[in-house]
Amino acid sequence: MTDKFRIGVISSVHGIRGEAKVFVTSDEPERFRRLKQVHAQSPESALHLKGATRTGEKTDRDGVLLELSSVHFFKRMAICKFKGIDTPEEIRKYIGMELWVPREEGIRLRKGEFYVADLIGLPVITDAGETLGTVKAIWPTGANEVVTVQRKNGEELLLPYIKDCILEVNPEEGFLKVHLMEGLL
Repeated sequence: MTDKFRIGVISSVHGIRGEAKVFVTSDEPERFRRLKQVHAQSPESALHLKGATRTGEKTDRDGVLLELSSVHFFKRMAICKFKGIDTPEEIRKYIGMELWVPREEGIRLRKGEFYVADLIGLPVITDAGETLGTVKAIWPTGANEVVTVQRKNGEELLLPYIKDCILEVNPEEGFLKVHLMEGLL
């Protein structure tokens, strides 16, 4: 299980006061209003900070710790103002960096719900006991989610996340059990 969750990506500068446009990757964008701080890190590595470190800036193994001073929304983007970042030039250094929060700050789950991050990499087995591969991704679509399974031969298999196909999700024991409906393989 993962110990942190990506909730957004800084996509561009907004205005002249050092605000950032953040593409929200969380299922609950409003969570940004409750956050006090986030960890910003490069997608490649928590240690590669694209020159973002400034004197007095707090860093740790999770990247640069940024304190939020305000958040508002414009269209589907969160507009975030971080303490100590007051110009477009300062925030520009963070473009492309991902924003992460510790697991403890994750959205509360109801019974039968799972964090997608906990399912990535799980083995996918059929109800007949065959191992199909591992969960590569889960994508939202209009009607239901779709599970991308990375097969051993390198191919990808797409499975609808519906009760007739996904029989059991068990991150604790480490597997996803599926029924291969006709035409899926």
